[in-house]
Amino acid sequence: MSLYRDEGVVLRTQKLGEADRIITILTKRTGKVRGVAKGVRKTMSRFGARLEPFSHIDLQLHTGRSLDVITQVETLRPYGEALVSDYPRYTAGTAMLETADRLTVGEKEPALRQFLLLVGGLRTLVEGGHEARLVLDAYFLRSLAVAGYAPALSECARCGAEAVRAFAIAAGGVVCGACRPAGAAVPSAETIALMIALLRGDWQAADASESRNRTECSGLVAAYLQWHLEHGIRSLRHVERDQADRARIDAERGTREVWESAQNPHISRA
Repeated sequence: MSLYRDEGVVLRTQKLGEADRIITILTKRTGKVRGVAKGVRKTMSRFGARLEPFSHIDLQLHTGRSLDVITQVETLRPYGEALVSDYPRYTAGTAMLETADRLTVGEKEPALRQFLLLVGGLRTLVEGGHEARLVLDAYFLRSLAVAGYAPALSECARCGAEAVRAFAIAAGGVVCGACRPAGAAVPSAETIALMIALLRGDWQAADASESRNRTECSGLVAAYLQWHLEHGIRSLRHVERDQADRARIDAERGTREVWESAQNPHISRA
């Protein structure tokens, strides 16, 4: 059997037998690889902890008949350690891993740009400089663009007109009034501008966006992604639930502060 070496990010794992695991990895040169890690579920495993989801690793594999066998693993960046203690960033990262898995359908088909996008997205999440959902939406849009599904955002997806009026998922993005199909969403101009900023990597504009535009943007991007994948992203349910919980808490806090101010108008608030 031939040996080969690559670096990659662990996307998911599944049990095999009593002590082994199948590890799905998006690698830099080979593409998506499924390899067997023998004995990693044993307490004395040499590299079981290095093969957890989010791990950026350097590994060596034996080529097998159906599944390759992982023989060596070295950790390059343990992204999971930083993400697991931050629920919004952890769920966003989980959605990234699932999306990368869905977009790289064929095994051992080179997908360098998808690999670089995933590593960059996880690194940005860990650094914490931007809101987790903004980072996730930027990753979704860019990974779709690499896969050939970039949404039209500055001119009509059907006729090329500049006077856009709505966002139609099946049409491929924004559409003008004449091309607008029934049921198309009508997002604000600020929301479309946010989507453009995320696709281009304009973080100054993205970070300055308002909450309502971020929420609208997230809904459109998630729907557009899942329509093109023809499959739901299960981990998005946890992302959206966390977003809804935070919106509810913010609303309750705002209501409470208004009530307290009304009871004592002399209280000054920062």
